[in-house]
Amino acid sequence: MTITKSPQLRFLRFPKSPTLSQQLMLIGLTMTLFFVFLALFAPLLQLLGLVQNPIDSLSNPIQEPPSLQHWFGTSREGYDVFSRTLFGAQAALQVVLLATAISMFVGVPLGMLSGYAGGRLDKALLFIMDSIYTLPGLLLSITLAFIVGRGILNAALAISIAYVPQYYRVVRNHTVSVKTEVFIEAAQAMGANTWQVLSRYLFFNVIQSVPVLFTLNAADAILILGGLGFLGLGLPRETPEWGRDLQQALQALPVGVWWTALFPGLAMTIMVVGLSLFGEGLNEYINPRLRKDIRK
Repeated sequence: MTITKSPQLRFLRFPKSPTLSQQLMLIGLTMTLFFVFLALFAPLLQLLGLVQNPIDSLSNPIQEPPSLQHWFGTSREGYDVFSRTLFGAQAALQVVLLATAISMFVGVPLGMLSGYAGGRLDKALLFIMDSIYTLPGLLLSITLAFIVGRGILNAALAISIAYVPQYYRVVRNHTVSVKTEVFIEAAQAMGANTWQVLSRYLFFNVIQSVPVLFTLNAADAILILGGLGFLGLGLPRETPEWGRDLQQALQALPVGVWWTALFPGLAMTIMVVGLSLFGEGLNEYINPRLRKDIRK
């Protein structure tokens, strides 16, 4: 019988010859870090006078095309599209990171406890999570957004509920397979309680797919947040938001005002593609078996 080694972060082992998927992962990481940079330094750029106030509309001309003064043009409300797009990245990252973090911190412990304890608790949690998982994520988020209202925390809660079952199912299945290993039985024989087994011996063995889920869910959460903003259920009206800006831009498209829809939509697309490339490459990088199958 082969004895499994103590928990290790296998995804920290870098391959000698990166594959195409891993090269795309670096491209996706660069794209993602670019938006993180924009989100972090947008307020500083505004203080330096390089970017306008995203909620200032009285001093700007209406529906002006892109120019040296307004790089992305202005909207029909007089907002500077460039500043709205920049600060929209900040709002998107805040909501998305909070939503995925909430779902991860709820789903991972429940999955570990359910897989390790088994019995009625496991069956009850499986039933609840499967019931949530069968509902469309966007529809569930829209329903919750109606209930909790607008705001960064409320939008994050409305989005996070759809991702909890994904973390739960992945971690629970890994826990069921790992808890029968020899090092778990040895820990139990030495008198380790449930908390010690879960935190010291199971945790690092069952979370290796969690970073992949985190990035892929973040990409999907950006689209859901855009959908909520498009329907008027996302963030408050004074907060720059890509979804709401796209909804406002639809009314100006028939008269040839294309820039108000192009730049927020392009920013959302690039950010989603970057996170998706990063998540797919990270999946191959973390999973050694998948890496071997691709190289054959």
